[in-house]
Amino acid sequence: MPYITTDDHQRLYYEEAGSGPTLLFVHEFAGDHRSWEPQMRYFSRRFRCVAYSARGYLPSSVPESVDDYSQWRVSEDIRCMIEGLQVQRAHVVGLSMGAFATLHFGMRYAHDPISSGALSLTLAGCGTGSPPEVHEAFKKDSVALGEALCRDGMAQAGEAYCHGPTRLPFLRKNPRGHAEFLRQFCEHSATGSGLTSMGYQGRRPSLYALKDEIARIAAPTLILVGDSDEPCLDTSLMLKRTIVGSHMAVLPNSGHGINLEEPALFNRLLGDFLTGL
Repeated sequence: MPYITTDDHQRLYYEEAGSGPTLLFVHEFAGDHRSWEPQMRYFSRRFRCVAYSARGYLPSSVPESVDDYSQWRVSEDIRCMIEGLQVQRAHVVGLSMGAFATLHFGMRYAHDPISSGALSLTLAGCGTGSPPEVHEAFKKDSVALGEALCRDGMAQAGEAYCHGPTRLPFLRKNPRGHAEFLRQFCEHSATGSGLTSMGYQGRRPSLYALKDEIARIAAPTLILVGDSDEPCLDTSLMLKRTIVGSHMAVLPNSGHGINLEEPALFNRLLGDFLTGL
């Protein structure tokens, strides 16, 4: 099984397909490397596609300290992946939690389009919990969710999480796909998911407090959001207005997990963006 070891000695499992420029996929809280299968199959025709499971998500390492799941650490894992793949730069595509990590990676390594680690950034479903009026409540809810996962296990908490308002469009459109999404979520490590929710989600800063840093991003950036993903709509617009030259698309009748919910449209929008570069 292929792994890349981070500079703090955690192992990240990954799968790859295809050849060409590197396209690195960073998954959401409820996903893992398997969440990107529709994109791996499609884009491997023209790219070296890599999808990895974040720390805390089997078969990657599951550190047992909440401090090993910080916003900085998880976004630094993107750098470790790119270096471990032995490429200088990559197109980085993140969804939700993965989009936060991609954005923070971009804030550190995408100021200089010549020497940075990012050829481009794609931020999909980015923004839950960031608006100042909901930020503190989101962090408290994330800590409570993490505690519930560690205490009760994945099945009980996962059932409620995967049937939240932003997941219902997926359930309505594709019950079979949603059932697979729920099953895979419940297969995750309760410890890893719980500590991720407490350490990463529960401590991450509001993006509205980082607008100056976000504005310095120079890499081409695509912002994608579902029109029914209410927690992400306003923040996605803020990112569009803040990142000079960024592109944005709103997917109709779509919730949070848009790469699985509308794979054909997601692939076309991402493909057109990459081709335009």
